[in-house]
Amino acid sequence: MMSHTNTEQVLRLEVPLVVVLGERRMAVNEVLSLAPGAIIELPKSADEELQLVIAEKPVGCGRAVKVGENFGIQLSFVGDPRSRLVAALASASSEDADNAVA
Repeated sequence: MMSHTNTEQVLRLEVPLVVVLGERRMAVNEVLSLAPGAIIELPKSADEELQLVIAEKPVGCGRAVKVGENFGIQLSFVGDPRSRLVAALASASSEDADNAVA
């Protein structure tokens, strides 16, 4: 069982959140021919919700919004706290492993 101090440390960890705009597959020759100015069409409607991901695990979704001069995501669904914690801890341990190798 985790001590109070360990719990506080875990809750202060920073993990990368990824908002997935869309995905598509491309042939290697198409990837090699990409250049500045190229447009890659994504098979997703502009009004579809975006996926919020931690450690390659979906944890929520929402719509793109403008926040000042930046983009943001207004969440319409957030997974349960346990699944978010599991994803966050997986991400944190993955980053620790990456830092140990670097």
